[in-house]
Amino acid sequence: MRREEIVIVNQDEGKRLDVFVASCNLELSRTRVKKLIEENKILVNDKIEKESYKVKEKDIIKIEIEEPKEVSIQAENIPLDIIYEDNDIIVVNKAKGMVVHPGNGNWNGTLVNAIMAHCKDSLSGIGGELRPGIVHRIDKDTSGLLIVAKNDTAHINLSEQIKNHEVKKIYTALVRGNIVENEATIDMPIGRSQNDRKKMAVVENGKNAVTHIKVVKRYGKYTLLRIKIDTGRTHQIRVHLSKIGYPVVGDEVYSNGKNDFGVHGQMLHSTILEFKHPVTGKKMILEAPLPKYFQDVIEKLDGSVGTEILTH
Repeated sequence: MRREEIVIVNQDEGKRLDVFVASCNLELSRTRVKKLIEENKILVNDKIEKESYKVKEKDIIKIEIEEPKEVSIQAENIPLDIIYEDNDIIVVNKAKGMVVHPGNGNWNGTLVNAIMAHCKDSLSGIGGELRPGIVHRIDKDTSGLLIVAKNDTAHINLSEQIKNHEVKKIYTALVRGNIVENEATIDMPIGRSQNDRKKMAVVENGKNAVTHIKVVKRYGKYTLLRIKIDTGRTHQIRVHLSKIGYPVVGDEVYSNGKNDFGVHGQMLHSTILEFKHPVTGKKMILEAPLPKYFQDVIEKLDGSVGTEILTH
């Protein structure tokens, strides 16, 4: 990790933060600077600021720069639950506990390692060496559907669909608490937490985030939800549900993780994906069943008194 500290002088006052840092001979492109700002690796007077912030004389800019590492991602023969596959895409039902792509502390056993073994050379290169074919991601302890692009044409098209909110993502979650409303929309901006930079939070200057929830069944202390997201912010569902007082069961980051079932990691499953095939244009509707541990918990709850609201 390389750390730089720069004090703004009078002649630089008024420049945009991203433009100024990119001009500081730190071997950082403006694109890289923008990414560092988004990751909260560039602070102004120890505070998070947007890339458009106009620097002022005597501002102290602190920059953290990860030095590039030479990595070689190995294909690994890891079983995959494949929901759909053709020459352009592969849709998998990711297991809970599996990291999507390699990164610090997780260079092996990821979905990418498994996909590389399965697809060999048939993967989009747009995601780079660490994320070949990866168009979107879900958290390590979130299970369910994930699309992987086998070629650049598919990757570009799917990325555009996601950007334009044309991919419908439906999740199933079990939360703590008894939600009174049958349906609700949570519209709260999400950004990096000011108190813990490893966590996300609802913050005033965060990015727009919209989550729609619908009660499937109430179990007194718990509620089963069907969730649709319009945006794909990091940890969006978990942050939103925790913020309104109904954290996802087992979530050890945005709740205390305590539950009656001994479940570790959030009970959140990507159940349905609807999108247009990136090459043929055909409407795709794919569904992944709940993992066994999730089904077992629901069966246990069904043994108690529950009020069913939604059946499909």
